[in-house]
Amino acid sequence: MKSLSKIPLIIDTDPGHDDALAIMLLIKSERFDIQAVTTVAGNTTIQNTTNNARYILDLLQSSIPLYSGAAAPLRQKLICANVHGENGLAGAQITKKELLNNLAVTKIIELVRTAPSKVSLLVIGPQTNIALAFKQDLELPKLIKQIVIMGGAIAVPGNKNAVAEFNIFVDPEAADIVFRAPVKKIVIPLDVCNDIFLTLADFRRLKKSKLYRPIMAMMKHYIQGIKIFERTKGALMYDPLAAYYLLNPRAYETKKMDVRIETTSDLTRGMSVADRRNWGEKKYNAHVVTKINRDQFVEDFINTLNT
Repeated sequence: MKSLSKIPLIIDTDPGHDDALAIMLLIKSERFDIQAVTTVAGNTTIQNTTNNARYILDLLQSSIPLYSGAAAPLRQKLICANVHGENGLAGAQITKKELLNNLAVTKIIELVRTAPSKVSLLVIGPQTNIALAFKQDLELPKLIKQIVIMGGAIAVPGNKNAVAEFNIFVDPEAADIVFRAPVKKIVIPLDVCNDIFLTLADFRRLKKSKLYRPIMAMMKHYIQGIKIFERTKGALMYDPLAAYYLLNPRAYETKKMDVRIETTSDLTRGMSVADRRNWGEKKYNAHVVTKINRDQFVEDFINTLNT
């Protein structure tokens, strides 16, 4: 029987090495009633992201329901990531082809409506499923407790084009819908993610964990991909940092911002345009993370996965 004290949560994801670590962190913490993992096309195809999510859940011996979602962005062709390898989770021994049920949007609406103002969403891929849910159920944003989003580049260069972060670049129209929606949003942008990475030496501290071997196999490939495509020497912790906010928001500093998503310009498509002027009328729509306690994150991450 699920503990009533656990926080109801939906994880919307496109696994992804860093997605895999984020899911592991939250499940191993045992702090959440994770009601569903929903997949979306992003880092790789919907078939691959759903296969990858099943692989992660099986590693953790988890019975959390898995629902596949959008196979393509709202308007443009899918542009996949480079850093995660051909199947999105290079290094993992994935043998199962998961049946796609296309129930993600339906289940997001159903689960939120069953527990109004109680369910949080962790969105660590393109926001296509969330936008489709908002378009289908116009009242839904007001019924969600909060959405924690890994996405955006506020005052740093993008990692997909000159100004756009990958998750938003893949489906800017979806992100535009979500950022305009009347729901509490906590945004973890590239600005705070770029300097927080783990090396293989850090992951070797997980030797007590049954997850050690599969994590090491995956992280060797992830670090190699990050080094080639993003010129960083370690495994950037994009999605685990978003997940960790749910575990320990006191380790974060945030600032209210007015953030809009660029959808029309070829040059700046997917840009997160934050009004950072100290004058003028603002319509704040997001709490943007500006600082993270790196040491506390690393210790809690290692300790939780070693449990």
